[in-house]
Amino acid sequence: MSVRILPFEPKYAKNFRDLNIAWLKKYFHVEAKDVLLLENCQESILDIGGYIFLAEHEGEIVGCFSLIPYGEKVFELGKMAVDPNHQGLKIGQRLLSFAIAFAKENHWKSIVLYSSTKLDTALHIYRKYGFVEVELEKEIPYERSDIKMELIFNSKN
Repeated sequence: MSVRILPFEPKYAKNFRDLNIAWLKKYFHVEAKDVLLLENCQESILDIGGYIFLAEHEGEIVGCFSLIPYGEKVFELGKMAVDPNHQGLKIGQRLLSFAIAFAKENHWKSIVLYSSTKLDTALHIYRKYGFVEVELEKEIPYERSDIKMELIFNSKN
């Protein structure tokens, strides 16, 4: 299956928002921070040094994720979503692999993410790619988050 990972362009803002809204409504609900990031992705992600990438399959945008500055050479992986009609095709894993390779190329220290223990499949995939559970701070960015994970890079990665 041919999937291309594309860097964000303004023409993809609606795809980024719609893929995430659909995912959020399916599993949780849209929170205030989601609205901020999804409705103003240029200002709230890209302009502060973050990145957005999208997955294209047969000319259609079918997935996405963002990398948001979290600390010095540390980024938060978030806003990962795959179109429901394309789930089960390992597009999420392609996106995750790309994010990890991008982090390594840029010599980042780590990637963190917030998730939910309700998402067994996602957590299994994160662990498969080397993410480990770390302490969840008291003030978390999302109500739905009850787990924080991190992938730390070193000179051997």
